[in-house]
Amino acid sequence: MATIHSLFLGFLSIALCISPATGNAVLDGRCNNVYARVRKTDLLRQQIDEIAANETGVREMGGDNKGPEISKYLAYVGLGDGHEWCAAFASWCYGQAGRSMPRNAWSPALFPKARCYTKEQLLKGDVRQADLFAIYSSQLKRIHHVGLVKAIDGPMLISVEGNSHDRVESRRRPLTTIYAIANWID
Repeated sequence: MATIHSLFLGFLSIALCISPATGNAVLDGRCNNVYARVRKTDLLRQQIDEIAANETGVREMGGDNKGPEISKYLAYVGLGDGHEWCAAFASWCYGQAGRSMPRNAWSPALFPKARCYTKEQLLKGDVRQADLFAIYSSQLKRIHHVGLVKAIDGPMLISVEGNSHDRVESRRRPLTTIYAIANWID
């Protein structure tokens, strides 16, 4: 019995010694770092989503693009009352989760090419919770509305968005109406 036990320990020792040299990610620790990064970004995405969802129901008060909560979203991006606030709301949600970017009230600025998903990535289903989506206005010839992705449900995007019907609300939008989706986390 002692011989079998000694043989087992010998093989285990050899395996552990040569494992890093052969590229075993599990035993040399690389796998743990990847898992930790993925877990951290997933938790951040969940936190941003919860921050946005907790604002659901906030309404404008006292006129267009005004109200105590609307003021805090606009102040976060350096603006006062009276400005469109969908991008300010999205930026504020990221800021409350400890992210310094994005931080802009101009919705087109939240969709630089380097942050946007490619068509291939969209088809693969790479879009994740807390990504930002854009609605394009053919009349303005630019992106004019932004919101946060809560989930993709078949052909629908479920969102939390500010300045939608003068409030923060969750909506279901057909994916065909989405102009771009940007990833500000990974």
